[in-house]
Amino acid sequence: MGYNAAETRGNTGQSIQRSHGHLPGHQRKLKAECGPFGVENKALDVILLQFPILIRSLADTSCFSTMKHRAHMDGDEMIAGFFPLYTLGIDCSNSDNTDNNFYCRFIFKRYQFVLALMFAIEEINKNPDILHNLTLGFDIYNLRFGAWTAFKNPFLSLFGKYNTPNYTCMRDRKSIAVLTGPSGITSAQIGALLGLYIFPQLTFGPFDQVLSDHIKFPALYQMAPKDTSMATAMVSLLLYFSWNWVGLLTLEDENGLWILLALKEQMAKNRVCIGFEIPFPKYALSDLLNAMRLYNQINKSSANVLIIYGDNEALVHLLMSMEQYFIKGKVCIVNSQWDFSMTRRYFMLGLFHIPLIFSHHHPEVSGFTDFVKAVNPSKYIEDFFLARLWFLSFNCSDCESDCVTWENCLHEASLDWFPRHIFDMTMSGDSYNIYNAVYAVAQALHEMVIHHTEVQTMGNRKQTVASPAQLHPYLKNTQFQNPAGDPVILDEKRKLEAEYDIVNIWNFPEGLQLEVKVGMFSPYALHGHQLSFSEDMVEWSIATTELPHSVCSESCGPGFRKSPQEGKAACCFDCTPCPEDEMANGTDMEQCVKCPHHQYANTQRNQCLLRATSFLAYGEPLGMALACMALGLTTLTAVVLGVFVKHQNNPIVKANNQALSYILLLSLIFCFLCSFLFIGRPNTVACILQQTTFGVAFTVAVSAVLAKTLTVLLAFKVTSPGRRMRWMLVSRAPNFIIPICTLIQVTLCGIWLGTSPPFIETDTHSEHGHLILLCNKGSLTAFYCVLGYLGSLALASFTVAFLARNLPDTFNEAKFLTFSMLVFCSVWLTFLPVYHSAKGKVMVAVEVFSILASSAGLLGCIFAPKCYIILIRPDRSVLHGFQAESPIGIGETMQSLTPSKVHNLEEITGENGLPSRTIAIAFKNPFICFFGNYTVPNFSCKSGSKSIGALTGPSEVISTQIGTLLCLYRFPRLTIGPFDEALNDHRKFPALYQMAAKDTSIATAMVSLLLYFRWNWVGLLTFQDGNGLWILHLLKKK
Repeated sequence: MGYNAAETRGNTGQSIQRSHGHLPGHQRKLKAECGPFGVENKALDVILLQFPILIRSLADTSCFSTMKHRAHMDGDEMIAGFFPLYTLGIDCSNSDNTDNNFYCRFIFKRYQFVLALMFAIEEINKNPDILHNLTLGFDIYNLRFGAWTAFKNPFLSLFGKYNTPNYTCMRDRKSIAVLTGPSGITSAQIGALLGLYIFPQLTFGPFDQVLSDHIKFPALYQMAPKDTSMATAMVSLLLYFSWNWVGLLTLEDENGLWILLALKEQMAKNRVCIGFEIPFPKYALSDLLNAMRLYNQINKSSANVLIIYGDNEALVHLLMSMEQYFIKGKVCIVNSQWDFSMTRRYFMLGLFHIPLIFSHHHPEVSGFTDFVKAVNPSKYIEDFFLARLWFLSFNCSDCESDCVTWENCLHEASLDWFPRHIFDMTMSGDSYNIYNAVYAVAQALHEMVIHHTEVQTMGNRKQTVASPAQLHPYLKNTQFQNPAGDPVILDEKRKLEAEYDIVNIWNFPEGLQLEVKVGMFSPYALHGHQLSFSEDMVEWSIATTELPHSVCSESCGPGFRKSPQEGKAACCFDCTPCPEDEMANGTDMEQCVKCPHHQYANTQRNQCLLRATSFLAYGEPLGMALACMALGLTTLTAVVLGVFVKHQNNPIVKANNQALSYILLLSLIFCFLCSFLFIGRPNTVACILQQTTFGVAFTVAVSAVLAKTLTVLLAFKVTSPGRRMRWMLVSRAPNFIIPICTLIQVTLCGIWLGTSPPFIETDTHSEHGHLILLCNKGSLTAFYCVLGYLGSLALASFTVAFLARNLPDTFNEAKFLTFSMLVFCSVWLTFLPVYHSAKGKVMVAVEVFSILASSAGLLGCIFAPKCYIILIRPDRSVLHGFQAESPIGIGETMQSLTPSKVHNLEEITGENGLPSRTIAIAFKNPFICFFGNYTVPNFSCKSGSKSIGALTGPSEVISTQIGTLLCLYRFPRLTIGPFDEALNDHRKFPALYQMAAKDTSIATAMVSLLLYFRWNWVGLLTFQDGNGLWILHLLKKK
């Protein structure tokens, strides 16, 4: 296979011409000599054209016009490579399709592709752990530019010199895989041919979206990682430098459209705007009109940062069409597909003099640099490209001839002598992909050989691979770790995201350049730490170190906010001054910040000044008056509590549950004291305690009033026989009202504090120039729920007290309870409209006054009459004794015995008097005995002696009825009738004692009598009550 081009060095050169004959007779002769090549029943076995190899000693003279343009090394299995090792300059002539002349220049940097393939194959051949029975070889050819010429070398290598598909005269050796790249277009062109025969093709160029179509390219594998993080990496760099106004230049193909969508998505997320967007076709910039249009769009835009995404060929046409224009001051962020070795002459014109390149990061391959240093034509005598490089670089011949006498060359010359901008000793990204591709083929081949060995015995070693198509199942599943420790995965779905090195180009005179790594982006790092950048290492432009600036609008300073410009991008805005009482102390603020209530904005609108604070303090008249009222009422309540404790045995103190009176007085003390939480400088603790203490304390007070009124009402309702509500008094249900009601209020307060607790608030409107500190309720809904719950309790208490207001007796407090609840409800109903109309400190004072007034109403209405009787009219609080028709005598006097003492006695001696009345009369007499003729519970107008105990019986029915009444007051009662199991329930009858012995042995006695007379057939007749069932059970058991 020959290279159909003329190479020139300096101003001289010789042309190598090859004519292609296509005669009809050749088809028949080819079929007769070679036979069909997999046309009907199997995939094509591709056999590379075997050239006569011109092997010469280095002491001889070689002429490049007679050498085959390839690099070759023998092996049991061959890998073919098609690399673009030359670049085109100016097209000197436009001849027909069979005879084109071009000005060609050998690209020294791209020869590293050949070296990377050589290095990988030599490593594999020396490794005994992989392909220990096979060796790899290679054939490398130059890839021409253009549609037909891109096919030419691969076509000849597949089908031989006759250029006829599906036939080959190559019988000795065939290639198992083809490496192509770095251009995606040339890989696609070759892939269209190789895909027909499912021939394995591995591309080492950047990842191409077009080549991901496995229906169109079923045999193609891309070695490069996917650029899924490219857009994120580029936008991260923009955010690092605060560049929010950029231009986009993308190639008008699938890759350009893909990166354009990804960039727009990332920019929208991070508020980066697009100044202009230019998708350009690959060859559309070759004319002057398109070049001028592009120049105007770029130069007239205020965007100083350009993101350029494309491939090498598009870059060449872009630069060639624009090299005559100067676009200065632009920062160009480009992707790794750009090859600056082809374009360094254009950078010195100032076109893209601040490039930042995103290239794929890869680990360093050990031993590669030493391998490159040792390479020379004497070691690889079948490498035309190495000989050509040596010839052009080390003065092996004069410029008048393409023949070289190797003795004239420097014997110790090395590729290490080249400057880095001409030939880099470090493995490039594309070379690293070639290195991985060779290892991927070797791994797949190794797996296939092992599989074939397990299935059948190995025969001729050359028959190991029946067809390259058989390699695909192993290539698809190839996943391994290369010698550099980097994972290699060919399956696109499982490919890892790429990491990027950020490279800056340093320019020097005479077109010299140096690529300097200035940063790195890793998608695997933590968010916010993915980008690392060394800003001081970047060469921004010639003779300046100033950081470029790329924004649509200049930043808005303190005192101004951004105002979007209608019809323009979000990054374009005007600066608007902040209004009154608002300020902006930063740059580019979206909104002005309203000053806190305790501050106001200065004239520059860039800071807030403190206001003079004010609150309901103890030192001012209003605060002092409220504090004195609260303190006086608290003291008065404590005095009342002391009077009640001192006169605890007074009948009026005991009336209506003595414990409830104590609880009510204590809760009123806390109600008065909670007023102090509203006075003084507010703080967070005080704000929280204000409402919770107020709510809980008033709940206890109102629920105590409710319990007192309910006790009075229930006592009157259950005194008649047969009342179903008797169990409420028996079980002491009113005593549970306070804890239940308080628990509900505490739950409401807990929800309030947990969801929206009170906090300190400031009022700047009530008094000009002053800041009034207040406690915000946090949640008005919760506040009104607490207040409404209090109101419902007060309404219930008022209703119950109103129902009991007309009950007769000297000590009946139902009227006072009714009046106290009327005052309480009136105060808080008046509070609501006044509270909402007040402002500032007056609003706090209204709430404090309402607390004091309502608490004072409860104290005065309920306890003032009692204190009057206890302290001023003690004669009205005397209880009169009861003169019964059948008085009960107890063995001690009234002075020495009390009901509690009798309750603890195990035995009572004395004379018993039994009532001789019917059931109704028997129940009525005890009631009148204890409460007098007015039949009002808890009160008595009887003077004289007071009974300390009661004897009932013998009927258990009478004992049960009387016990229901007496158990309410824990009045000691002794029954003289037979032992009754029903009366043995001490929870129902806690003050009842049965004098009779238990009949636990009566069943045994009766059965003993039956046995004495030998009566074994008896009848049982018992009452159908508790005692009857009990004796029936015992008799049956005995």
